[in-house]
Amino acid sequence: MVAKNKTDNKMREVKIAKLCLNISVGESGDRLTRAAKVLEQLTGQTPVFSKARYTVRTFSIRRNEKIACHVTVRGPKAEEILEKGLKVKEFELRRRNFSQYGHFGFGLQEHIDLGIKYDPSVGIYGMDFFVVLERAGQRVTRRRQQVGKIGKPHRLTKADGIGYFQSKYEGIVI
Repeated sequence: MVAKNKTDNKMREVKIAKLCLNISVGESGDRLTRAAKVLEQLTGQTPVFSKARYTVRTFSIRRNEKIACHVTVRGPKAEEILEKGLKVKEFELRRRNFSQYGHFGFGLQEHIDLGIKYDPSVGIYGMDFFVVLERAGQRVTRRRQQVGKIGKPHRLTKADGIGYFQSKYEGIVI
């Protein structure tokens, strides 16, 4: 019997589970609602607001004050938005952008680089992209009944995440 190569196995293919987009404004009010409008314009989904965990007087934020908005995108739309974001970064990421579990994230200074028209009433916002990668069978750890564990060989590593980025997007890791 001939042992097959691990890369031939369809269940070991790495795919994007979700893309999280975050704009942290640092204050509630008009700037935050405009940032939410930017995310809605980009994704077509209504963003969720994040609250401050505790009061920081130097930043003049209070506990439970809305200070950021984020949205989670899945499927082909996530790949499309990620492609735009990586194009702005010229498909270059640093090694430290990858977590030990193979996920990766990066930030953009200006949202207008993604192809959104500049609107003076909205302004310019930076945003964070975070990509969660997974292999088939990940649901085993999240389901309600008969929760299982993912074996060590099937878990994603930093090297798997970097390999996916380099093969799928022909990216460069510095």
